[in-house]
Amino acid sequence: MPSVVWVKDEGAEYAHVEISDGRLTATGTAVGAVPVPYRLEYELVTGRQYVTEALSVRAQGAEWSRAIDLKRKAGGTWTCTVESIGALDGPAPGVDPGVLAGALDCDLGLSPLTNTMPVLRHGMLTGGDPVDFVMAWVSVPHLAVSREPQRYTPLGGGVVRFESEGFQADLTFGADGLISRYPGLAQQVTAS
Repeated sequence: MPSVVWVKDEGAEYAHVEISDGRLTATGTAVGAVPVPYRLEYELVTGRQYVTEALSVRAQGAEWSRAIDLKRKAGGTWTCTVESIGALDGPAPGVDPGVLAGALDCDLGLSPLTNTMPVLRHGMLTGGDPVDFVMAWVSVPHLAVSREPQRYTPLGGGVVRFESEGFQADLTFGADGLISRYPGLAQQVTAS
């Protein structure tokens, strides 16, 4: 898979993504300005059927940095290690892993990449019924992790409706399984 760039309403993201044999790996970099200017780097590895195995995220800004390493074991238990330097107003990074029971996927806030895993796992680009998920949601740039219920509904034509706690967006996916348009968040940039 080639690298992809998304221009966001509040920044930009670059990722190199490999999708093969029901697995996804990605490394990426994002920049943003809300709630404070930040730079973020991540590495994502999934196992079979696009189930998250590991997400490592590093965020930094003026006089602060944070890092988390989220891992999901084959039996479904999660671990989370955290590093925090300097002061950043807002929630502390990390999570009590016990609250993530039942989550198969991570969802990196403000990133269109992590919506891909549940969509591919359930073949939603070719139709199907709505599916409810529990996600390990990672806030950006704070890197606080929480349990978040989400619903994905295939609408046809490569469009999947995403719903989460009063938020809704119709996500447009390309043939490669990656989001090409996420209203209110990002638009994929293609070479002309």
